[in-house]
Amino acid sequence: MKLTPRLALLLTLPPLLWAGNAVVGRLVRNDIPPMALNALRWGLALLLLAPLAWRLLAHPREALVRWRSLAWLGFLGMGCYNALQYLALHTSSPLNVTLITASMPVWMLGVGALFYDVKPTRRQWAGAVLSLAGVALVIARGDPAALLAVHFVPGDLLMLVAIFTWAVYSWILARPMQGLRPGEKPGWNWAEALMAQLMFGVVFSAVSAGVEQAVAPAAIHWSPTLVLALAYVAIGPSLIAYRCWGLGVAEAGPALAGFFVNLTPVFAAIISAALLGHMPAWYHGAAFALIAAGILVSSR
Repeated sequence: MKLTPRLALLLTLPPLLWAGNAVVGRLVRNDIPPMALNALRWGLALLLLAPLAWRLLAHPREALVRWRSLAWLGFLGMGCYNALQYLALHTSSPLNVTLITASMPVWMLGVGALFYDVKPTRRQWAGAVLSLAGVALVIARGDPAALLAVHFVPGDLLMLVAIFTWAVYSWILARPMQGLRPGEKPGWNWAEALMAQLMFGVVFSAVSAGVEQAVAPAAIHWSPTLVLALAYVAIGPSLIAYRCWGLGVAEAGPALAGFFVNLTPVFAAIISAALLGHMPAWYHGAAFALIAAGILVSSR
């Protein structure tokens, strides 16, 4: 697969927007519960997308006959990954969350090998190992000896679960949907394809928010900052990023696309320093060096 400027842009925009999502999620963590933030994010995204996907809404049977694949996409990509990330940000910083996400290539390659019989190359595994070494350095907080008695904060564990769900989501996204003949495509435009996922993802997000309120009731503190945050997460990390990611995964494949997720910590470090005053520590720089080396090795 030749990495063209267009493909590189498609796979670079999502990490940039998702880095902003992590920072914004941390910024408003005391104003809105994490599951409620996720539900409002996708509910608003659905409303914004509806005028562009009216044909699917007028003929919902096209989505309902493929409900199994779409339900998994909605559950994993909207109901799980983002909700777990917002929850993780209550105990982890945006930089730590995005650096842990840099282990994505390992999960992408593993899911492909285990469930889709796509065998990784040696260079891909070498790049993944380097990326994972960077993640280990972050988890150890810069002290390698700490790995012998590693202590995970809750946010670290939640992000490990979250990135596994995203790896599975990306592989399902790249494979034919149930309800289609081999080689057949639904014939949706990008808005209709994303709306088909949202029809199920919004349900899962709303149920999670309802359970959250039932178990640990918490009020939403409305402010101009929260409104702007909701607008950003509904448009940038949701509509724009998912559109670009879908195109990029379809063209490059999940394994190669997974390495671009490693750009997220770079953007998160810059945005965090600007908005939250969270300056990177030395081990963040060392971790990024390992991650960058992983990208170079795997892309050759």
